[in-house]
Amino acid sequence: MLLSLTGAHVRFGGRPALDAVDLDVAEHETVCVLGPSGSGKSTLLRAVAGLQPLDGGRVLLDGRDQAAVPAHRREVGLMFQDHQLFPQHDVGGNVAFGPRMHGMPKHERAARVAELLDLVGLPGAERRAVAALSGGEQQRVALARALAARPRLLMLDEPLGQLDRSLRERLVVELRELFARLGTTVLAVTHDQGEAFALADRVVVMREGRIAQSGTPLEVWQRPADAFVARFLGFDNVVPATVTGQAADTPWGKLPVPEGSPQGPGTLLVRPAGVRLVTGAEGLPCTVTARTFRGTHVSVHLRPEGAPRLEAACALRDAPEVGSEVGVAFDAAETVLLG
Repeated sequence: MLLSLTGAHVRFGGRPALDAVDLDVAEHETVCVLGPSGSGKSTLLRAVAGLQPLDGGRVLLDGRDQAAVPAHRREVGLMFQDHQLFPQHDVGGNVAFGPRMHGMPKHERAARVAELLDLVGLPGAERRAVAALSGGEQQRVALARALAARPRLLMLDEPLGQLDRSLRERLVVELRELFARLGTTVLAVTHDQGEAFALADRVVVMREGRIAQSGTPLEVWQRPADAFVARFLGFDNVVPATVTGQAADTPWGKLPVPEGSPQGPGTLLVRPAGVRLVTGAEGLPCTVTARTFRGTHVSVHLRPEGAPRLEAACALRDAPEVGSEVGVAFDAAETVLLG
């Protein structure tokens, strides 16, 4: 295992920012840490980088305890959200900074800079001023600089957070292809679930300094560990339920659940795709309160009488008008019993 955190503790004013965190990152793996503000994800990154001392536990790189290793000797690259490029240096000077600090000869530095700028899609940009670059170009330079010293582990702190959505979506695909080509091991933190799910081999969701769930993007999306993870991922159709056989008693009435679902009291998630609109005479009567265009579908917000609101996903041509009275039926395949 390239990186291992065991029982990592960090406290700020008596409040745990990291609370007994155990995390492994294998060589060539890309792990994205997700969580709301204050969940501990950036503190975790800083602890691995050596910028934040631990109050307990250990950080191991290649099995070696990093407690006595200063940040500049940890063989990690760190890329921040705000780029932190050196304005007094041109693009080439920024990318060459790490290799120069490590004593790489000048001719080797020049070759390394040219190679990396080509990799990140900025060939021949060595003499450009960083102030003249667009946000996306600055992000590419920051990535090239982080990779220049050939770090064993590349760490990204909200790497695309300041870019517009279309540029983020394009760059995240390019980053995944680049990391696969280089065999880079990556630990990234972000609050953007779409970014994390597109980039990562494994997603880690944090809450209040602890890991709430860890798994592949598909595992986390299909089976959130609990109501917190489900709601953080954007699922609002979460209610208490009692399961008997293949049905659950809920505030929305009796709902079908998948075969083999845990029996007894629990928490139920119905994905919007499992909320099916039917005629007003069928199913649970609801009033359409809002419609939101999501690109691939329309999110329809529904208000049943005396029960929590619901969100349904449907095709644009099928979306009812606001104020319409509709019925709702539920699909067992889109229903999940949470832990």
